[in-house]
Amino acid sequence: MTMIDPKGGRPEALAKFAKSARDDSGKPAKTELEADRETTPIPTDPKLKHDAATKVLQEGVTHREMGAKEAIDLLPDRTKMK
Repeated sequence: MTMIDPKGGRPEALAKFAKSARDDSGKPAKTELEADRETTPIPTDPKLKHDAATKVLQEGVTHREMGAKEAIDLLPDRTKMK
């Protein structure tokens, strides 16, 4: 069963991509992207995501430190190996 969030996101896709990137076989996965225990969405406060995205964009435009790295560090990291 493929999980698709109501806003059109596919959280399992990033997790599958990260998992296949760590695979040493060099062959791309030929399976359909499906949510499983490892790839289910991680509940994250939308305010934290909005704050991080805003700071990243502000730094990109102003070329000044706005605290983006710290804001990003508050978000869960799906690509981190368990």
